[in-house]
Amino acid sequence: MGTVGENLVKGLKARGVEVVFGIPGAHTIQLYRGLAGSGVRHVTARHEAGAVFMADGYARVSGKPGVAFIITGPGLTNALTAMGQAKADSVPMLVISGVNRRDSLGLGMGHLHELPDQAGMIRTLCPSFQVTSPEALEPVLDLAFAALNTGRPGPVHIEIPTDVMPLLCADLGAPAPAPAPRAAPDQSLARAADLLNAARQPVILAGGGIRHGAREVRALAEKLDAPVVQTMNARGLMWGHPLSVAASPSLPAARDLINRADAVLALGTELGQTEYDMYDTGSFIDLSAMIRVDICALQLARRPAHLKIEGDARATTDALLPLIKRKSADGAARAGGVMDRSFGELGALAPEFPMARRMIEAMRDALPGALVVGDSTSPVYAGNLAYDHDRPGGWFNSGVGFGSLGYAPGAAVGAALAAPGVPVICLIGDGGLQFSPGELRTAVDEKLPITFVIWNSASYAEIAKYMIEARTEVIGCHPTPLKMEPFAAACDLPFRSVPLDPAALGAAISEKSVGPRMIEVRLF
Repeated sequence: MGTVGENLVKGLKARGVEVVFGIPGAHTIQLYRGLAGSGVRHVTARHEAGAVFMADGYARVSGKPGVAFIITGPGLTNALTAMGQAKADSVPMLVISGVNRRDSLGLGMGHLHELPDQAGMIRTLCPSFQVTSPEALEPVLDLAFAALNTGRPGPVHIEIPTDVMPLLCADLGAPAPAPAPRAAPDQSLARAADLLNAARQPVILAGGGIRHGAREVRALAEKLDAPVVQTMNARGLMWGHPLSVAASPSLPAARDLINRADAVLALGTELGQTEYDMYDTGSFIDLSAMIRVDICALQLARRPAHLKIEGDARATTDALLPLIKRKSADGAARAGGVMDRSFGELGALAPEFPMARRMIEAMRDALPGALVVGDSTSPVYAGNLAYDHDRPGGWFNSGVGFGSLGYAPGAAVGAALAAPGVPVICLIGDGGLQFSPGELRTAVDEKLPITFVIWNSASYAEIAKYMIEARTEVIGCHPTPLKMEPFAAACDLPFRSVPLDPAALGAAISEKSVGPRMIEVRLF
């Protein structure tokens, strides 16, 4: 028998949790009591949003829920931005916080870190469960992990009152095994196979819901001879494959390919505006005739489709494969033409985008197999539009969906911990870096192989561009940047500064390094 705090950690470990991200505080000390000797690693962030961004990056790379310990009140409100990013991108994470004593809740008596209704605030974003007694710990853990392992992934919250944490609690039973991914019903699979087998020019749309299904997507694409258009969260699925279309459906070339298809199969994609109509032209692709596979019934209901299939995208694709007849058409020619056009279209959108894409490719080629974790910054936007990565699940960022700044440093730490020994590149602008500079120290503490590439334009360049296009005076877009070399020294990071030149950046990244380092790309 142990306390609630101690048994919480035991319950997490029994459910496969290996790492917890957080910052200890007065209202979580009893949770930390359980970490000592548990075998669960604790990683200390510098800001609560950073801790939850770490959980996000860990989850995306490992495929398992990321976990964070957060203090009551301001700790949790700080974490909300990161939880919003996870919600938008369907990233599974468990945020565990304290809350004030049970007899004080809702009374407004001015207790430390008090909120009027903490759980009510969180429930506008995600499920929230409260451990009201020692007996409630086990069922709450079961509910939380059931929410994490079924349906559309996203954040889940547990709060534990400070007077409950130290109470004695009976040992927890063995957790129920996580459910196996559920494929679609046989009848739906048969209907989908009939439509795809009859098609002459099929196209596959691959989203983040199938980012761990590279083998299945490649096999299906080859059978159908179908180009695979990959959203940002699916990049790398088809690396080096002639059927790969690593270009955003917001680009005219990719849209033309989709519009000319006689069958469109959408796998695990939200069909969100920032992927399919990034520039808000009001001309969203007509996908009403598509076959759509998604794990979430609510998502399926949000847009019309000829055939809606509820099921795990990867499991459903695997189950569909034996029903598909192999065909030979012009898939590779159609895919290759799209990529050629897409690279040309980048320059029409922004003159700096073609060079930004070449810089990203230089990073990829200099550090093969790296995970590239990006922030909301110009080269990331260019890469999201047209760029192919050499590792499935190895390109992700906050440049679409919720679009939070300061995401990348924390997420890069989580990614590095999820894939020990794999190099990580954190690509962030000088403005975004000032949102979360402290997380670079976490990378130093943990001795992680992260290369922080700072795209330094000494401005919020994208916002300034939008203001100019809107004929608005540019105001507030030129905060002074950090002096990168002394800042890197303050963080104990080796430092290099390179000009806007792919060869120079590639050479800097190719240099051998142990632990984290910083490379500045200076644009002024």
